[in-house]
Amino acid sequence: MKIEPKTLKGFRDFLPLDLKKRNYVIDTLKKVFVSYGFEPLETPSLEYEEILTGKYGDEGDKLMYKFEDNGKRKVAMRYDQTVPLSRVIAQYQNEITLPFKRYQIQNVWRAENTQKGRYREFLQVDADIVGTYSPLADAEIIAIVFYALKELNFKKFKILLNDRMLFSTLPKLGITSNDVPLFVRAIDKLKKIGKEKVLEELISGGIEPDRATYILQSIESEKPTTRITEIFSVLETMGVNKDSLEFLPTLARGLDYYTGVIFEVEVDGYIVGSIAGGGRYDNLIGKFAGREIPAVGFAFGFDRLIEAMEELDLFPKDLNGKDVFVAFTESGLQEKALEITTRLRAKDLNVEYYLEDATLEKQLKYADKKQVPYVVIVEKDNLILKDMKKRSQENLPLEEIIKKLA
Repeated sequence: MKIEPKTLKGFRDFLPLDLKKRNYVIDTLKKVFVSYGFEPLETPSLEYEEILTGKYGDEGDKLMYKFEDNGKRKVAMRYDQTVPLSRVIAQYQNEITLPFKRYQIQNVWRAENTQKGRYREFLQVDADIVGTYSPLADAEIIAIVFYALKELNFKKFKILLNDRMLFSTLPKLGITSNDVPLFVRAIDKLKKIGKEKVLEELISGGIEPDRATYILQSIESEKPTTRITEIFSVLETMGVNKDSLEFLPTLARGLDYYTGVIFEVEVDGYIVGSIAGGGRYDNLIGKFAGREIPAVGFAFGFDRLIEAMEELDLFPKDLNGKDVFVAFTESGLQEKALEITTRLRAKDLNVEYYLEDATLEKQLKYADKKQVPYVVIVEKDNLILKDMKKRSQENLPLEEIIKKLA
């Protein structure tokens, strides 16, 4: 019986060209993280269910992949990288020096309704600073996002900031403490569903219509907190363009663990949604450590980042670098072509060699399909360097070919 080859809904394969794009972005982001003194961290794909549940709100618990393993243990697949980081800090607190600056690039899993830019298995790119309340840490996290996007050639984007402390005034405006989470979850959808739908959600949750309207208007007219003002000042010192920053009092970010400054990033010309978001979460690690350990961080929505770069044509045209293909004009020259391949690789070039006896035409078609930029053609008495993009070629000795390519 023939098995139909297909992937699960919300899961994907990545072919070489896709992976080259993803690796280009990952390498660029790693370079920025390391330049700020961040260190790498990895955590397991599976955690005990109790580690993850109850940290993301009701929606997060519903979307989490949970099951019982062969040892009858209740486990869950990594939903984000912030909660596992919190577990790591608590578990290894005697081995980790604070403040701890880490980046983490791994897959997470969520049982989402799939749509454009939203999958069930996807890569997250996080950077966090643990162990300090300083607004300099908040500012550094935001600066990293700014400079990472600049390195990826984004020109126009907005970093939208708010302070969750603004929502601490809600009880004074007539929202009970029990209704605060409802309000935060509703207002978090403001940009997506509009004011009328948000009000409908608040009213259906039991808040009187006039009161819901008044509270929403009050939040919309709020001014930046002292913390936000201080961060804006530090970011200016760090060289972050103030035109890229905007205070947005209705920004909420739905995850329950945020306690202070929060932010999201929107890119001009990419309408699917934010490509990054984060904030301060000073209480989460304490659930594991038994004492409050402050933290601030963010995550890139990696797939959205890739999609935005594709839509805005931001990827370099030479993702293949200076890859070289060595071809031969007749079968008797295969050994000579292999020798030249070996010499070119010794010069730190990426060199491929055709593994079967084939016509030159077939070899060139192979190189062209793989978008290899240069081909060295081995003839009996000379070598030809062919530029596959310009469709030009010239006869050169091997030493000159090496100088051009190395």
